[in-house]
Amino acid sequence: LVRTAAMDDERLREEEELEEEEEEIEEEDEDDDDEEEDMDAGEVYLPGKPIAEGEELVYDSTAYHLYHAAQTDAPCLSFDIISDALGDNRSDYPATAYIVSATQAEASKPNHLMLMKLSGMERTKQPSEDDEESDSDSDDESTAEMSMARVKHTGAANRVRSACIGNRQVVATFAETGYVHLWDATSMLQRVDNPVAAGGSKKKKANVHDLPGKPLFSFHHQREGFALDWSTLNSGRLASGDCLHHIHVWDPQEGGRWNVNQQSLSKHTSSVEDLQWSPQEANVLASCSADRSIRIWDVACKPSKACKITVDNAHAADVNVLSWNKRGDLFVSGGDDGVLKTWDLRHIREPVAEIKHHTGAVTSVEWLPTDSGNSVFASSGADDQIVQWDLSVEADAESGAAGSADGVPPALLFIHQGQKDIKEIHWHPQIPGLMISTAQSGFNVFRTISV
Repeated sequence: LVRTAAMDDERLREEEELEEEEEEIEEEDEDDDDEEEDMDAGEVYLPGKPIAEGEELVYDSTAYHLYHAAQTDAPCLSFDIISDALGDNRSDYPATAYIVSATQAEASKPNHLMLMKLSGMERTKQPSEDDEESDSDSDDESTAEMSMARVKHTGAANRVRSACIGNRQVVATFAETGYVHLWDATSMLQRVDNPVAAGGSKKKKANVHDLPGKPLFSFHHQREGFALDWSTLNSGRLASGDCLHHIHVWDPQEGGRWNVNQQSLSKHTSSVEDLQWSPQEANVLASCSADRSIRIWDVACKPSKACKITVDNAHAADVNVLSWNKRGDLFVSGGDDGVLKTWDLRHIREPVAEIKHHTGAVTSVEWLPTDSGNSVFASSGADDQIVQWDLSVEADAESGAAGSADGVPPALLFIHQGQKDIKEIHWHPQIPGLMISTAQSGFNVFRTISV
């Protein structure tokens, strides 16, 4: 009896050890499955995080409603979106957008002013829930198409801005030669909508049309510049600012000409980097400069007395860009210091919000024009990031002022990457959430799931 009990105890211990080994094997299998799922799902990448050997960044289609890329023969430093007759607040696909831009070609090659129609831009296809489903549809060629009309432009263009004045589409370009040219782009717009129209020449390259053309009107600054903006309240009124710190205000005259006030707004002490008319006050203009200041002007006053507000040392370095919200009470600025600051015109001595995220100079900012809450804007930087922000999102009390555990600002909605040397961004005024960007590597057109 004693011998039998001992044998039973030994057998029981062996069975228990076998069960433990089987459980360990099952746990290892589950861990392997989890790792495979994590690898399949991917990991969200935050800029600045090191990339291990063998890892690569890939585009996540589930993060976009729409994503397309386009290229021109030469890079474009600036562009503008043309409002069209296809309707406001549209969300149908395929999407269509009209943009106007001008090139920064190599010294030996000609530059052009280009008007482009981007059409057939389908919604981003999402991964099928059925892994066995045939992906023949995904193999179909994209229906996206770019049609371009262009005219020769003397010198590279630093800035491009467009406005509809009467029945004409007028484009302003600030050239590296110091000239600001105004162009009637109406025929270019007609050409991209009707490629078989008579006149001009069609290149062998599909959908590129060279047209004859010369400026409607030109004005020469003493130096080149980058600051240019049309008023949305006074049709045909333009402001231009140069690298010699002068700002000139243009007013339209009869006969298709403009009167440029020879008395400049000249309180800045260095290059005027950007300027923008108020969306609510017809005579109010905001400007920023490499002298690190932001100024608010009332152009109804004499130029010598037009500067009403000055914010010295608004940034720790050059102030590159600014943008009003549509209410006209807030504007955002970005500088070489990589900092974004939001200012309230009623209490402008100190910013009401400050975000340090970009690791390079801020190159462009723009408030979302279709945002009823006036809290969403986007920025781009020399760090090759485009970031969408929502200032209405506040930090969780438990996470502290810095935001999440990763140090991500709480207002951050989305980071778009993939372009090199990003220069300028714009929201489409008629397609909520649609953004277009230009960079050394070309154009991106996208709409994220966050906006």
